[in-house]
Order: sequence, then structure tokens, then C-alpha cells
Amino acid sequence: MKIRTTGADRILDTIVYVLLLIGTVAALFPLFYVLAISFSTEREYLTRGFYVIPERFTLDGYLYLMTHPGFKKALLNAVIISAVGTFINIVLTTLMAYGLSKIWLKGRGILNFLVVFTMLFSGGMIPTYLVVNSLGLINSFWALWLSSAIIPFNLVVMRSFFRTVPVELEESARIDGSGEWRLLTTIILPLSMPAVATFTLFYLVNNWNTYFSAILYLNDNKLMPLQVFLRQMLIEDDPTISNASSVLYRYTPAAKMAAIIITAMPLLIAYPFFQKHFNKGVLLGSVKG
Repeated sequence: MKIRTTGADRILDTIVYVLLLIGTVAALFPLFYVLAISFSTEREYLTRGFYVIPERFTLDGYLYLMTHPGFKKALLNAVIISAVGTFINIVLTTLMAYGLSKIWLKGRGILNFLVVFTMLFSGGMIPTYLVVNSLGLINSFWALWLSSAIIPFNLVVMRSFFRTVPVELEESARIDGSGEWRLLTTIILPLSMPAVATFTLFYLVNNWNTYFSAILYLNDNKLMPLQVFLRQMLIEDDPTISNASSVLYRYTPAAKMAAIIITAMPLLIAYPFFQKHFNKGVLLGSVKG
């Protein structure tokens, strides 16, 4: 059926498209500027002023970072923290959300209350640090992984998503002799891939951008992730900062911007693979509370 559009509708559509175009340009403009500087020479950056296309392309900033031992170690640490941490997050969140979605689970009401309670009130930074320290996890990646193993909001939404799965499917599987584990892995999870993919992306972003937890729980510079290294670049390149290290590195503007591009690139690459599940996962999980 063909839908008729009036002149007012076309004007409204034009306004919406113009606003979206302006918003897109405003969002991408800083990224293009940073990208241009990362391929520029220091002389061009200091003398030319503002530009988005460098006159002379150079990879000196990227090559410098790729030969910098601190950057390579920080990049490896970020990959390990993100990969292992996201795996732990999504496994624990999925298992707990699946259990709390079952009405036959004893103590389900109390557990759900405790989950929601942690969304409103947290133990605080110092008590959490004391717990992590008492467990001997300081200076270990486990301090990052376990202290944020489950985000309550993600758990609540995924629990709600599991409730949307038809009960008839579960009953049919149990009649065929399927146990809870097989039911979860062969029926529930395949139907819940939009939610799983959505929260995998959420956890991946959270782990990749780890900063405050890293400086709180990690004392060894060899364990620092990429976000902390970016901050360290500013400290080591600024002799006016009192806590700068005794060995100063010379970071050119191209090297700094190249570090930003390399840090942002993995998430920019990963997002398109999760995008098709993103909206569906969040909306379906929020229908039933």
C-alpha cells in the first residue's frame, strides 16, 4: 500500500534529515581532525593551524608507538582485560539472569531485591578496595574482572529478556528430556542472541575503557591498560607536573593523536558487527519487567 505524503510531511522530513546531517558532521568532525594530525608532521601542526587534510602524509606517529615498549605492553594489557573480562561478564550475567527469570527458583524475590538494591546503593570505593585487598587481588587483573563482574542494570534487562521466551518452548524441551543446561544452551541462548550481543558490546566498551579501576587496583606500570597509558603520555611529556617520571619521553602531536586513533579503532570496528542486534536486544529486554 502506497502511503501519501503531504507537503508538511516532506518539510518535516527535510528538517529531520538536515538536523541528522548536522549532528553526524558534528560527531565525526573531531575524529577527522585527530586523524589528520596523526598523519601530519610536527612542523605542519605548529605552523599551519587548523586543517583536516594534511599536506604531507607521514606514519611517523604510528611507527613511533609501534616501537614504544610501553605502548605495546599497554595495548596487550587492554586486549587481555577486554577479552577475558567481557567473557566473564557475559557468562556470569547470562547464568544469573536465566536463574532469576524462573518463577520456581526458591529465594528469587530476595535475590532480585538484592540486585536492585545494588543499583541504588553501593558499598563505596574504600570498602570495595578493602575487600579486593583482603582477597589478595591487588596488582592483578582479577581485581578488575571480579569487582565489576556483573553490572546490575544489564542483569535486570537480560532477566527481563529471558522472560519473553515462550514457556511452551521450555515445556516441550523438558518433555523431550532436556535438562536445564541443555535448555539454556540449545534453546534459550539462540533465541536470546540480540540481548547477548547487546550486552557483550556494553561490557566490551566498559572493559576497553577501564581507567579508574586500573589506577586504583594496579600499582605495576607493566599491568596498566591503554587508557592509563594515554594519561601517562601527557604526564611524561609535561615537565611541569610534579609526579612526572624521571625518564621523559618525547611525544609529538602526531604520536598523541595516533594513540587516540588506535585506542578508538577496535570499538569502531566491532560496533557494526553488533549493531543489528543492538536496538532489538535493548527494546525486547525492556518490554517485560
